[in-house]
Amino acid sequence: MDADADAKAAESAASAAGAPTGRLYGVGLGPGDPELMTLKAHRLITSAPVIAYPVKKGAPGVAITIAAPYLRPEQIRLPMEYPVTTGETDHPGGYDGALAEFYDSTAAEIAAHLDAGRDVAVLCEGDPFFYGSYMYWHERLADRYRAEVVPGVTSVSGASAVLGRPLVQHDEVLTILPGTLPPDVLAARLRTADAAAVIKLGRRHFGHVREAFEDADAAGRAWYVERATTDRQRVAPLSEVDAGSVPYFSLVIAPSPSPGTPFATNRTPGTVVTEEYAVPAPTGVLGSVDVVGLGPAGPAWLTPEAHAALAAADDLVGYGPYVARVQPRPGQRRHMTDNRVEAERARHALALAEAGARVAVVSSGDAGVFAMASAVLEAADETKSPVPVRVVPGLSAMQAVASRAGAPLGHDFCVISLSDRLKPWDVIARRLTAAASADLAVALYNPASKARRHQVADARDLFLAYRDPATPVVVGRDVGGPTEAVRIVPLGELDPETVDMRTLLIVGASTTRTYPRPDGSLGVYTPRRYPA
Repeated sequence: MDADADAKAAESAASAAGAPTGRLYGVGLGPGDPELMTLKAHRLITSAPVIAYPVKKGAPGVAITIAAPYLRPEQIRLPMEYPVTTGETDHPGGYDGALAEFYDSTAAEIAAHLDAGRDVAVLCEGDPFFYGSYMYWHERLADRYRAEVVPGVTSVSGASAVLGRPLVQHDEVLTILPGTLPPDVLAARLRTADAAAVIKLGRRHFGHVREAFEDADAAGRAWYVERATTDRQRVAPLSEVDAGSVPYFSLVIAPSPSPGTPFATNRTPGTVVTEEYAVPAPTGVLGSVDVVGLGPAGPAWLTPEAHAALAAADDLVGYGPYVARVQPRPGQRRHMTDNRVEAERARHALALAEAGARVAVVSSGDAGVFAMASAVLEAADETKSPVPVRVVPGLSAMQAVASRAGAPLGHDFCVISLSDRLKPWDVIARRLTAAASADLAVALYNPASKARRHQVADARDLFLAYRDPATPVVVGRDVGGPTEAVRIVPLGELDPETVDMRTLLIVGASTTRTYPRPDGSLGVYTPRRYPA
């Protein structure tokens, strides 16, 4: 049922009961400048018999001050005074209890006017449904009375306008956060934000908000905006603001970080792809290298820390298909290389950083598991590079496959790569035998490729010397991707022809069990207790 139908149904019910039909309006007034009020908002607040508005004790009231130039003397004014605004109260229900009681009692006052047939316009700064107080009266009254919400210009839009900077450009995403969040939570959200606005500041929260921006390395592009669009507005870099002077009606904006002109063009910039091993001229400043795990598939598997490292990078280095998984950033240079040149790629990343670049080297899954972290650290060690190298973990392929199957790695397990490109097969065979004889569950990476076909069959036969042929084996392919497939097969029936380089195998221990799932499929788990 749409809003009009809801209103008509409420009106019909009221009429049937012989009750008057006062209408409730939640009116957004915009960020502060009375001229930014919509025509509809102006019409309603000049015609409504009752004007209701929240107000802090001892204050004139922001909403009524915005609307005052347009109100008429004969209109009934209904101030609704907050009992508490700082969270400190002796109410037995605490802060939440005091406010709930306030909204209940003031909703009853509004209802009395509606029952008497008088329309009531409840004033709200900004937009009523954008962190607006009106929503709490709406949820108490809209099921009994005809109610209409009039949107308004938000404080974030007003602040962006007075700042003269676009919030977001092209495919960027705007993140809006309340300053009441804990600093560590704020910082984590800010690290992954293309652009952000933090509202609800005030003296109590401003210090924590600034700390979060600093922790997220976003303070340098953040601006403080106070009472946007009013004659008392103030704009300043975040670093220059005195925390003791910050009112509630202020916010911090970290607008689009896109380089170049501050305004978007009419087309999305193309991805900058450089020659494989091109290095810019030295800047005299030492850069850094982050080795970043992308997780097993798309953005849903990417950690906030990895997202932040990718967003901050000047240069992106990696195997072509992995680099292609990263959302392009305007001005970011991308160096795509073949999968068999890890050492060259690592040295290139260090050379870029030595020339002053902030570099992200990408790996699928976790960067420290059969991936680029060891290659970069080895190159840095061999060349005695002064570049700081940080490893940013990612969700590993074995974790992703295990989660789809259940919990096959629920007890002791080990991880072995079947690729003999960097170590001889006899070493792999000894390790497989040791793991099998020790009754460990085993995750097998790099099981096969077009050129390597015997390894899976040989590994299966080595395990069969120590495991029951019915031992569950999880065969996971492209987990998280468009062709994801996860099967549970007995060890004795594992067909090497069904395994390729995009597959990961998990061979269960003697204690590993299968169980029926509600959808009819099999799940797998390894109990945490080992039998005596």
